[in-house]
Amino acid sequence: MSRSSLKRLLPLVLVILLAGLAWWYFQQRQNQDDGVLRLYGNVDIREVDLTFNNSEHIDQVLVEEGDRVSRGQLLATLHSERLQASVDTAEANVASQQAALARLQAGSRPEEIRQAQADVNAAEARLTNAQTTYKRTLSLESARAASQQSVDDARTALDAARADLKVAREALELAQLGPRSEDIDEAQARLKAEQARLALAVAVLGDASLYAPEDGVIRNRLLQPGDMASPQKPVLTLALNNPLWVRVYVPETLLGRVVPGMRADVTTDSYPDKTYRGWVGFISPTAEFTPKNVETPELRTRLVYQARVFVCNPDNELRLGMPATVTLDVDNPPGAEQRAGAPDCAQ
Repeated sequence: MSRSSLKRLLPLVLVILLAGLAWWYFQQRQNQDDGVLRLYGNVDIREVDLTFNNSEHIDQVLVEEGDRVSRGQLLATLHSERLQASVDTAEANVASQQAALARLQAGSRPEEIRQAQADVNAAEARLTNAQTTYKRTLSLESARAASQQSVDDARTALDAARADLKVAREALELAQLGPRSEDIDEAQARLKAEQARLALAVAVLGDASLYAPEDGVIRNRLLQPGDMASPQKPVLTLALNNPLWVRVYVPETLLGRVVPGMRADVTTDSYPDKTYRGWVGFISPTAEFTPKNVETPELRTRLVYQARVFVCNPDNELRLGMPATVTLDVDNPPGAEQRAGAPDCAQ
């Protein structure tokens, strides 16, 4: 290109540069003087790594990436044969111990008491007979009609009959009193232990099913049927529908004009004609340098404060990482009622 051509183009280049500077200055003045603060950021959400609380092979994974799930929806299951057997065993142990406790609490049956009374009556009859035999033997021994050995045998039989009667009476008393309170307390403690084992077995069996903790979208399916699951290995990654916010950065010079609860309008490039309602929910207490991937009208070397502008997303159009523009009316700060809570997205 000749020198003369460059001279002809130079005024045009200068005009374009001046026009650009004028436009930038006008935008800066409009952004700062019209009471409206525009911030630029990206949509952000919370994610949850879902894991089983057991170590067992996976039986089924019922969702795929991109599936929308509701809170409480069944997502995956483990093989549960061994876990069900543990529950069955615990239930049988509880039933057995309940029967043992009921037997102790019921005490002796009427038939057992009557049998003990009959044993006492029989022992009394044997004692009466032993007493009669001993007296008769003594009489015969005095008349020299019985030997000393016969007397000794009769006395031994009498002592034995007295001891048998004592044992029978004590057995009757025990039958009437019923089990000891200590035995009942021990049986109750054993029952509680068996019930606790059953509750644990049921909980472990319940952990063989993985449910969605909140509404959301399945982002990653990390394990497949047949894989060994454990509490340390996520099976699915769930992106939550709520809360959803735009991560923006407030310049330090305008920090005093942005307060929690302030209403916001959010727009995106994907839906330029649609405005989403939002509110300032969080402002970082510490400053940082503006991240390189964030566009702001301030110089990048200036300190900024991260803020979260929560946004209503009734039609589930906003996605993680989507660029968004946040508009704040800094000349109309929120009142106490607005700062107390978020707006109702359902309205």
